[in-house]
Amino acid sequence: MKGGEELTVRLEERAEKLDRLKEILQEDERILIAFSGGLDSSFLASVAAEVLGDGALLVTLDSEAIPRSELLEAEEMARSLDFRHRIVGYRILESEDIAKNPPDRCALCKRRIAKALQEIAEEEGIGRVADGVNLSDYADFRPGIRASDEEGIIHPLAEAGLTKPDIRDLAKEMGLPFWDKPSMACLASRIPYGERITPDKLRMAEEAEEFLMGRGFRTVRVRVSGRSARIEVEKTDLEKILGMREEVVRELRRVGFLYVSLDLEGYRTGSANEVL
Repeated sequence: MKGGEELTVRLEERAEKLDRLKEILQEDERILIAFSGGLDSSFLASVAAEVLGDGALLVTLDSEAIPRSELLEAEEMARSLDFRHRIVGYRILESEDIAKNPPDRCALCKRRIAKALQEIAEEEGIGRVADGVNLSDYADFRPGIRASDEEGIIHPLAEAGLTKPDIRDLAKEMGLPFWDKPSMACLASRIPYGERITPDKLRMAEEAEEFLMGRGFRTVRVRVSGRSARIEVEKTDLEKILGMREEVVRELRRVGFLYVSLDLEGYRTGSANEVL
């Protein structure tokens, strides 16, 4: 098959998946979408708003593990795209089981989140709660997906067969402004399993990442262990950050770290799960 024919096939496959997504969303007149403001939930929200209008309600749970910048972006995006949107306070560290940070922390957290979303849906008279899980998410260790399944959360993107590249390409084709937004994960994922999650560690990770993103690093993770920081950036950015060594060390020490290291393997999804 020639290049042009392959491109045509891929476009047709993506169009079919998008049609399937719309069919799934139209199975009920109303739906609640867990909205982080990231690529996946924003794409799902855009399609849901197109087919359901005001029948789509977006809910963002504001917890200690959500960077303030991400919360503001979610709020601004919902407003700019005229989505129905609610922000609801939610405290994950009130759960001792989650604060202890076991390997199944994500499952424990997702289960509590699912229950909170279901309660909001019931208050609103909405029968379905959806999230932005897509097929690509199943390639990593994601115990939270199974927990969400057990609590009745649906995954329309995955059900429609959409992968992360599909979603990014479709968002670009549809002219959606967030199509190239980097992936983000909750701040709790910066702390190694078995090490207690504290508000101070979450703050240190958030401030360090905000500083680095403000210096032009689009994809960055600052892994926190005690008062040590391990920085992950894209491999293409390793030389750049080494050139800023003194500034980076100075700023991260101001944030509260004693030791600052750079992961020479670079950023990769799910690096915290490598110990498992």
